[in-house]
Amino acid sequence: MDLEALRHANFSKLNTAIGDWGTVVKNLTTLEKRARDDMKAKADRAAWAGVNAAVSRGFISKTAGEFSDALTQATSLHNILKDTYDELVGYRDQLKQALDNGFEKDKLSVYGEKGGGFRVVAAVHPEPPGTQEKAEALRDKIQGLLGQATTSDSTAARALKAIAEQADYGFSGAKHADRDSAADALNKADAMAKLAKDAKKMSPEELAEFQRTMAKYKDDELFAAQFASKLGGKETLQFWNDLAEIHAGARGEELKQLQSIQKDLSMTLATATLSDADGMQAWKKRVLDEATTAFRANPADALRPNGAMGYQVMSSLMHHGKYDAEFLNAYGKQLLKMDMAPAGSTGMGTNDLWKAGNITDLVFGDDDGRDPMIGYMKALSHNPEAALETFKDKEVFEHTLESIRYTDRDGAVAHALEAAVTGFGDGEKTTDHRPHSKAQVALMQEVMHAVAQPETGAELVNKATGESFGDMAAAYMPEINRSIAGQGAEPIFWSDSQAPRGLDKLDVTRFLYETARDPMGRAAIIVGESVYTASSLEAHIARPELFDGKTEDAVRALSVNAGIIEGIVGHSVADAKIAGDLDAEKEANTALKTKGDIVKSILSAGVGVGTVALVGTAPAVAATGAAVSGFFGGIAGMSVDRLIDAQQIDGALDQALYDSGGKLNDSLESVNVQTQQSAVDAIKEHGSKELTEDATRNMIRLALQEGWNASDTMLEDSHDRPAA
Repeated sequence: MDLEALRHANFSKLNTAIGDWGTVVKNLTTLEKRARDDMKAKADRAAWAGVNAAVSRGFISKTAGEFSDALTQATSLHNILKDTYDELVGYRDQLKQALDNGFEKDKLSVYGEKGGGFRVVAAVHPEPPGTQEKAEALRDKIQGLLGQATTSDSTAARALKAIAEQADYGFSGAKHADRDSAADALNKADAMAKLAKDAKKMSPEELAEFQRTMAKYKDDELFAAQFASKLGGKETLQFWNDLAEIHAGARGEELKQLQSIQKDLSMTLATATLSDADGMQAWKKRVLDEATTAFRANPADALRPNGAMGYQVMSSLMHHGKYDAEFLNAYGKQLLKMDMAPAGSTGMGTNDLWKAGNITDLVFGDDDGRDPMIGYMKALSHNPEAALETFKDKEVFEHTLESIRYTDRDGAVAHALEAAVTGFGDGEKTTDHRPHSKAQVALMQEVMHAVAQPETGAELVNKATGESFGDMAAAYMPEINRSIAGQGAEPIFWSDSQAPRGLDKLDVTRFLYETARDPMGRAAIIVGESVYTASSLEAHIARPELFDGKTEDAVRALSVNAGIIEGIVGHSVADAKIAGDLDAEKEANTALKTKGDIVKSILSAGVGVGTVALVGTAPAVAATGAAVSGFFGGIAGMSVDRLIDAQQIDGALDQALYDSGGKLNDSLESVNVQTQQSAVDAIKEHGSKELTEDATRNMIRLALQEGWNASDTMLEDSHDRPAA
C-alpha cells in the first residue's frame, strides 16, 4: 500500500460491507437455530415412510448442517473484515497524525512519488539543525505504517480468498475470530510445510515446534488445507516414511512425541481433505497416484530394498480424524482392488500380500503399518457415510469380514462396520437422533447372517470384535424386538427405522448367542435390552393411548421379549461354562459396569445415541410431546443403575441383580427383578390408574418365564449346544 492510497483512503464501503455481513450473521443465527431446533428436530421425530424416509430426512439433516456452516463462514468473514477495517483506519489515522506532526513540529513535508514511493523534505530553508535525523525518523515511521497497512490488507485478502476456496458448493466450516488468527494460521502452515519438505534435516527443536503446531491447528481448515497443499501429496507420504525411519525404535519421551505427532498430523490431513480448494484437489489426486510407489528414506539401504508402499504410508496416517467421504471412497476402491486380488477363498491371501518385505514400522503404537486396511478401516470408523458406502458392495463386505480370520485387522473392521450400521463414528459425541436407513438395516442383516453361520460364524467373535457386535445389537434393539415379536406387534415395539422388520429371526437368535460369549459383547446386549425394555414400559404406562388395547397386554409382550433376549444371553453364558470356555467372572462383571457407565452418560442427555438405542419414535409420541427417544422420566437410567450397582437391596430386591457367572436361574431372576422394577418405577412415576403394582409384577413374572422358555426352544432349533 502506497502513501497516497492510505492517506486518502475512504473506508466507507468497507464499513458498509461490515454492517451488511453483521446483518447476515444475525439473520443466519436465527435461521441456524430454527433449522437445528425446529426443522431438524421435527424431522428426527417424524415417522417417515417411502421416498420421504430415504430422501427427505437426509436432505433436511444436510440442510440444517449447511445453515450451521453458513453461519460459521459468515461469522469468520465478518470478523476478518471488521478487524481489517479497524486496523486500516487506525494506520490511516496514525499516518495523518505523523504527517501533521512532522510538518508542524519539525517543518517536514512528505510527497508521494510515481510508482508508490515517497520522499521527506524540509519545508523551510535554511534547514533547522537536526532536520536530516528527523526526516529519517519520519521516513521510517511512515514506512512502518505503510508496511503494517499492506500486511493487514494483503493477509486479509489472502484469508478471505482461502475461506472462499474451501468449498466449491455450499459453505465451509473455517472459523476464525479475527484477521490475525486467520493470517497466523496460513503463515504457520507455510512454515510447517517448509519444515516437512525434508524430515532428515529437522532439528529436535524444529520437530518440537512441528509437534506443537500440529496439536494447535489440527482442526483449523485454513491451516490444514494450506499445509497439505503447500507440502504436496507425494511429499506428505515421503515425509512420514522418512520420519518413521529416522525415529524407528523410539522409546520413552521420544515415543510419546512421535505418537502425538502421528495423531495430530493424521487429524490435520483429515481436516485438509474436507477442503475443495484447488491445492487440495491436486493433493488428493497425487496421493492416489502414488499409492503403489515405494518410499524409502535412504535408497541405498539394503535392509529395505523395496520400501513402504504409498498405501501403507497413507493408511498409517488415517487412524485419527474424519477424512472426506469422497476421498475415502476413491482411496478405498483402489486399495480394496489390490487387497482382493490374491487368489484363494474369500479373504485369504491378503495377509501375505502386505506382510512381505522388511519395511519401516510406520505406526508408533500397537500396529506396525504393514496392513494398510487397518488404517483405512479406522478412517471408515470415523466416517459412517463412507463406511456404509464401502460395505454396501456385498463382495467387499464379504471379503473384508472374512479377511479378519487371516489378519490382525479384526478390531478395525468391526469398528468400521459399527459406524456403518449405527451412523455414529467411533468415539463421536453427539446428542442427535439418527434412525436407521434401509441400507444400514440391510448391512446389519448381513453382519448378523455372517456371525450366525454354523461352524464358522462363532470364529468372527473375539476380544477385538465382541464389543462392536454387542454395540450393534444394542443399537438395533427396536428391530431385534420386532423380528422376535413377529407381525402385528408394531404398536407395541416402536421403531422409526426405515426397515423395522429387516432382520431375520433365526440370524438374530444365533447372532445374540455368539456375541454373548464375549464379556463386552454380552454387556452391551444386556444394557441395550434393559434400556429398551425400561423406556418402552415407561412410555406405554405413561401414555396408554399409544396402544389401542390394554396396557397390560403391551407390558406382557415387552416382558416376553425381554425374557427371550436375556434367555439367549443366559444360555450362551451357561453353555460356554459347560464347554469350559467362560471368561473370568470378574472380567464379565467389569465389562457390564464399563458399558453401563458409558450408557449412563448417554442417558443423562435424554436421547438414545451411539451404542444404545432407546425407544424409536412413533407418531403418537410426537403428538403428545414426548422426548424424541421415548425416554420419559428417567426409568431407563434407574434400570442401568440397578445393573451396574450389583448390590444387595432389602425386600423384593434382596439379591445380586446380575451375576454374569452365575446359574441360569440367577440370570432369569435378575431380568425378572429388573423388568418388574422398571414397570413399578413407571407406575409410580406416572400415577398409572390402569395398572397395579402386584398384578403387574405377577404378569411380568409369568411373561418373562414364557419368554425364557421360548429362548431355550429357539436355541435348540437353531444352534448345536453343549447343554442339549
